[in-house]
Amino acid sequence: MPKNLYMEKIGKKAKLASFNLSTLTIDKKNSVLKLFNQYLKSNKKLILSANKKDISHAKSKKIRDSMIDRLRLSNNKITQITNSIDNIIKFKNPLEKTLSTWKRPNGLVIKKKSIPIGIIGIIYESRPNVTSDVSALCFKSGNVVILRGGSEAFHSNKILAKLFRKALKRKKCDENCVQFVERKDRDHVDYLLSSMKNYIDLIIPRGGKSLVKKVLKKSSVSIIGHYEGLCHVFIDRDADLNTAIKVTKNSKMRNVSICGAAETLLIDKNCLKTHCAPILNELSRAGCKIVGDKIIKKFISIKIKIATEKDWKTEYLTPTISVKSVNGVEEAIRHINKYGSSHTDSIVTRNKKTAKKFLSNINSCIAVHNASTQFADGGEFGFGAEVGISTSKLHPRGPIGLDQLTTYKYILEGKGQIRK
Repeated sequence: MPKNLYMEKIGKKAKLASFNLSTLTIDKKNSVLKLFNQYLKSNKKLILSANKKDISHAKSKKIRDSMIDRLRLSNNKITQITNSIDNIIKFKNPLEKTLSTWKRPNGLVIKKKSIPIGIIGIIYESRPNVTSDVSALCFKSGNVVILRGGSEAFHSNKILAKLFRKALKRKKCDENCVQFVERKDRDHVDYLLSSMKNYIDLIIPRGGKSLVKKVLKKSSVSIIGHYEGLCHVFIDRDADLNTAIKVTKNSKMRNVSICGAAETLLIDKNCLKTHCAPILNELSRAGCKIVGDKIIKKFISIKIKIATEKDWKTEYLTPTISVKSVNGVEEAIRHINKYGSSHTDSIVTRNKKTAKKFLSNINSCIAVHNASTQFADGGEFGFGAEVGISTSKLHPRGPIGLDQLTTYKYILEGKGQIRK
């Protein structure tokens, strides 16, 4: 691939900014975040005007409704963004923390200390709030960020990145701590993934399955992220009915377009008579389409589509849920581990022994007992915001907040010791 001068320039600026960022105090970083929040509040009209352009363009391109929902900003959503940044400001410095320390028999003291990852490339779709959340989290954790948002949110992302850079400049910090790739050409993404390992330490993709597949295929840099959110709710034979109805409805219908939305409902065959119809009737009344197996069909009066193998593998991101009868917790675990995406899965039960078996044996990065799968969110974890959710078995796992954007190094303190 010929040299991409535009991306090379961004990489060089990021390297310099990384050094400059390492010299900033936590108070200085917080002052930048406070000013950014002020700019968000005083520029709401400008932000919403940019977002309207993106919405209009997305509709003309016939982008699906779930993507447009993710794209849409409002006064309330901007307030949510500023609240997230307020929370990030309150957190302690995640850097230079002594994670552990020990002394060797020869007197050598070994310390494990938290440090930034370095330069992070974020490739994402639809959600403009990612621009502000990621910029704030990366900056406070000492990481420079290169943002490449989807073309459908171009104007929204651009104004948010511009306001962050304005806050950096006003506070006499290197504005290239945050850079937004303003060119829509996909060649720039390919170059970012395949030819910038001298500049970038980590790539985080945040979007649909096709985006993550492309990143995994082309990246020469380490990646963390998740393919999809194929989340499950399992109703155990010992589930309280009211809890089961509440948890299932919220897991599916609170927001159908997020990765933490439940896509498959599993019901223990031993409680089908008591639990199946009340839960599915409630979902149906809320506007949810039911796709169920032949056993489920016998227990409800509403019309349903018969499920196929494909339905157990489908992340709908719409008001549709697939429903399957299972023979106890062990079959539920086998189904989730076979068809799930290691994201978030919930059990509803009053039986603590059954709950423990489920929570211990599913492969998910987030395992839930008697609560909604939609708590799979950095803000709900108390992280202020998140860069994304990692379903990898390696660090980090689950919602990626401030502490998860750090790595560590070992510091050895001696008094002239030499190895024999």
